Amino acid sequence: MLRELLPIALWREDADGRIAEWSLAARDLLGHRSDEVLGRSASELLVPEGNRELADQLTLRVHAGETVVGTLSVRHREGHPVTMEMWIVPAADARGRAGALLIAVETSQVLRMRDSLAALESLFTQSPIGLATLGTDLRFLRVNEALARMNGVSARDHLGRRLTDVVPGVNAVALEATMREVMESGRAVVDVRRTGRTPADPDRDRTWSCSYAPLVDGSGRTLGVIASLIDVTHAQRAAAAAERARRRFALLAEAGTRIGTTLDLTRTAEEVVDVLVPRLADSADVHLLEELIAPDESAASTRGVVRRMAARFPDPSAPTARLVAGMTSRIPSGSFYERVIADGRPMDLGRADVPALITDPRADRLREYLMTLGSARLIPLVARGKVLGAVIVTRIAGRVPFGGQDAVLIDEVVARAALNIDNALMYTRQRAEARTLQRSLANSALPSVVGLDLTGRYLPAGEHDVGGDWFDAISLPGGRTGLVIGDVVGHGVRAAAVMGQLRTAVRTLARQDVDPAGMMRSLDAVVADMGEDEMATCVYAVHDPAAGGCLVARAGHPPPVVAAGGSVAFLDGSSGTPLGTGGQDFRAQYVDLPPGSVLALYTDGLIETRGQDLDHGLAKLASALRHHDRPLDALCDEVLGELLPGPAQDDVAILMVRPQ
Repeated sequence: MLRELLPIALWREDADGRIAEWSLAARDLLGHRSDEVLGRSASELLVPEGNRELADQLTLRVHAGETVVGTLSVRHREGHPVTMEMWIVPAADARGRAGALLIAVETSQVLRMRDSLAALESLFTQSPIGLATLGTDLRFLRVNEALARMNGVSARDHLGRRLTDVVPGVNAVALEATMREVMESGRAVVDVRRTGRTPADPDRDRTWSCSYAPLVDGSGRTLGVIASLIDVTHAQRAAAAAERARRRFALLAEAGTRIGTTLDLTRTAEEVVDVLVPRLADSADVHLLEELIAPDESAASTRGVVRRMAARFPDPSAPTARLVAGMTSRIPSGSFYERVIADGRPMDLGRADVPALITDPRADRLREYLMTLGSARLIPLVARGKVLGAVIVTRIAGRVPFGGQDAVLIDEVVARAALNIDNALMYTRQRAEARTLQRSLANSALPSVVGLDLTGRYLPAGEHDVGGDWFDAISLPGGRTGLVIGDVVGHGVRAAAVMGQLRTAVRTLARQDVDPAGMMRSLDAVVADMGEDEMATCVYAVHDPAAGGCLVARAGHPPPVVAAGGSVAFLDGSSGTPLGTGGQDFRAQYVDLPPGSVLALYTDGLIETRGQDLDHGLAKLASALRHHDRPLDALCDEVLGELLPGPAQDDVAILMVRPQ
């Protein structure tokens, strides 16, 4: 094997100094073929010019029976010297005379092998990486101390044994199969993970990264396997922790997009449950304080009461199915639940705490069911410094209980959800206040007027929105009737409040018999006094039955429409400027209203929708009014159905008038 790794040149010289034998390695190292050198003088052929005298002296010593060892230069066939480590040994020639056997190795190859062997020895003795060589029978041939420490078995006790004998507590059978594959294929395998327990650390699982390469000689013959092992337990744990952190951040990011998609309180609570179950918990139960949901109720009836907004439990057939959304219960005085609400801090619950969650004395089966849960946690919903309620999460028995990282993640999800719930609460209260204000200020009851049919409708934008659209009719002296419709820019409490002030102003000015153009100028000043951010549009008309028509003035509002006979026409007079912009050039326009005709006043929500221009909306309104001889209430409903086949995208108000 040494000759395969380190080429050794051999040749013989007879007593006359002629070459009698020449090896293949000598040919490879010095370039001469045997037929070129046999029988020739070795000194003339191989010794450089300056070394002839030294060569003669060494020859004499060898012929005298001495073995000479040293570093000498030998001339290559091409003429350059080759430095070689030489052993010159006395050897009789074919005639029995004193001759010599010369053994030579190229010095550079010797040095390279020496360095390689030193490096290999240093690697085996000093490397922190576990190293071993195994024979074709997969028995250890050599093991370094690092691997011995990993396995908890001395290097000596490895030798001659297999991996399955030394450390059976790891996946040794699979690793031996991998090593056989490496020997058969001749290809290395990198980073095969080995997990288990060894005598070095018998109480904990550890993980190693194992790599295997074939061990071959110079001719390509497989001699075994080289194995290297690195303990990656800490790196594996760090990677697992990093992956858990990545998943936590991903879940928090997902919670940010999935919770609070609307300002609907119930939907927001359901979204909280959807995020928590089943990825973080087996059940989730969202409670809100009743005093926040119904602040107008008496304090005595709502204090200490929670309402279930959303819940999901793992077993639909279990008694928990009785815990439906909308149920209310009173927090027991002195209970842990009361402490969590008072302190605003989460709490892990033991099984002994579960009965306090169910205050109904008849719910024994439900309490028994909840006692089978594996772990539970009660987290307060805290937003902007106040407690809104709590979320109860559980895991069923048999699952891993909530750990520290679980608690941190769940608490963070609940904390973020609390802000969305608080926003929904504020919106719900504001919407309720706005609708109450709007109902109180914009009473749509129309007066009964002799000789005049009146009807009107108000539709808020969507189910939950309120705005500043309104209509009204005011009885005036002389049998006249004031007709008004308006639209305050914006939505919510502010728009409803501005609308209420304008409605009151119109009624006050109308009873002072202010004409339509003067009404617009006065209302413009009223809106301007409210602040530069306020703006509204309006139409005010006065119907005079004696004259048989209406005097109409507009302030930036869509044109009224008159349907009479077989025609439908929109008023084409000046539209004026919106109220609050400081315009004073408001003009009134007279329009005939014969008996049976219809005057329709409306806000822009009726004719303007997304994806449809104003002209298209006006054309649809005109078409809907062509057959205007049906009852006024039915006509009004048919117009709304024709122009608004779905929910209104903006507030809509419409007022219709028909002289009899």
